Amino acid sequence: MIFIFLTSGLFLGWSLGANDAANVFGTAVGTKMLRFKTAAIISSVFVIIGAVVGGAGASHTLGKLGAVNAIAGSFIVALSAGFTVFWMTKLKIPVSTSQAIVGAIMGWNFFSGMMTDYNSLTKIVSTWVICPVLVAVFAILLYYLFRFSIDRLNPHLLEMDMYSRLGLILVGAFGAYSLGANNIANVMGVFVPAAPFDDLNLGIFVLSGTQQLFFLGGTAIAVGIFTYSRRVMETVGGSLLKISPVAALVVVLSESIVLFLFSSQSLESWLIGHGLPSIPLVPVSSSQAVVGAVIGIGIIKGGKNIRFKVMGEIAGGWVSTPIVAAVITFISLFIFQNVFDQQVYEKVIYKIDPEVEQYLQGQDVNTKNLAPLKNIVFESAVRMDEKLKVATDFDKKTRKIVIESALIEPLYINPQIINEKINEDWIGKKRYRALIKLQGKSFNHSWQLIQALQDIDSSWRFKDNTVVNANYNKTLQTQLEFLTTIFRKKQNESPLSP
Repeated sequence: MIFIFLTSGLFLGWSLGANDAANVFGTAVGTKMLRFKTAAIISSVFVIIGAVVGGAGASHTLGKLGAVNAIAGSFIVALSAGFTVFWMTKLKIPVSTSQAIVGAIMGWNFFSGMMTDYNSLTKIVSTWVICPVLVAVFAILLYYLFRFSIDRLNPHLLEMDMYSRLGLILVGAFGAYSLGANNIANVMGVFVPAAPFDDLNLGIFVLSGTQQLFFLGGTAIAVGIFTYSRRVMETVGGSLLKISPVAALVVVLSESIVLFLFSSQSLESWLIGHGLPSIPLVPVSSSQAVVGAVIGIGIIKGGKNIRFKVMGEIAGGWVSTPIVAAVITFISLFIFQNVFDQQVYEKVIYKIDPEVEQYLQGQDVNTKNLAPLKNIVFESAVRMDEKLKVATDFDKKTRKIVIESALIEPLYINPQIINEKINEDWIGKKRYRALIKLQGKSFNHSWQLIQALQDIDSSWRFKDNTVVNANYNKTLQTQLEFLTTIFRKKQNESPLSP
């Protein structure tokens, strides 16, 4: 059943290839500078490489928005998003797969009663505005730079044609890589919490279960490019604005740069390490990016040739996509659960017991108002949040701390998992030795595991929240989240026994 459920992710990948991935070479094909087959081959190869090598960054933020914790729920979320994108593709509207998957996850959150991380949601939604604007700015700057260089070099017609074709191939390959790294989170991100694959040792390197998911998703994107991407290429490459080969090169390069900026973990670490503001690692829409670039070129030319009717249709698709995806997901989850008797989400329990109360006091939370809620079992974060609003005067941030602390999350430090999944070099020798001392122990809350590690060795403690320590704390947080994931017990296992 696991592999049957994964088919919806493959369908979503196919839809993304048919709609979004084509945007990398849409302007090149639209201006007749490259054949569709050539563009499709280059896109397919580099989108798979980008997905496997650089896909982890953006998927992390998407996972925070809503961690779909059952494979059947992941199936419905991906299927609903894929159907929404496919429907828009049939209408020849280059919509955002990012918006479709975000809308689908929100539909799952509403159905399951899970809390939505509005910080992550705000971060993602803000990029829907920032992305096309940023690409338009890059397009304007690069266009003037290219025109200046051409005027200085003054190449003849054949040289100009050769340089343009070569440039489109190079930046298209870079764009396909960036697309795979950034948008694979949309395709397979919802399956990561329930990833069915063990690490695969190929001798030269090891493919993690997540990377295997991303490889399958990247392959599905490639199939979508070959089989169904011409329609959207025609809309983006020729319908919105008639552009020259040089302008087509600028569009692809501008889009590629911005997709890379929103997916590169190395760049984020470098910016943080140098005291500079970091760029959020979120899946952004290649459709929005390429439209922003084309509009940037149109602004340079006075805006007279921009087809505002087509642009309005595209904008309408961007607005309606997350709403449609959320509604389809909610209805489909109801049917799948009640008609087909499938578990679309794992129930979670929240309870303020004496241990949680003591922990909250250590977090400077006034627990006096929590007396009416003690030892009451809540089956959803939303219901607990509603009771907290009535019983306390806590603000949103404090309520979030209480809810996260009260989550019953059984963990068992399995020695076999330590041997198979923990890389001592990655986690550090001191931290590894501290973890070894906890093998065989069980915990009911993730914060109990963190406290136990910190009590054994100070290397598990966070440093002061300063710019200098930002990279250190980010890496530590990633490692702790990884431990919580791999040691989490299944529903049918006893919370306090191996």
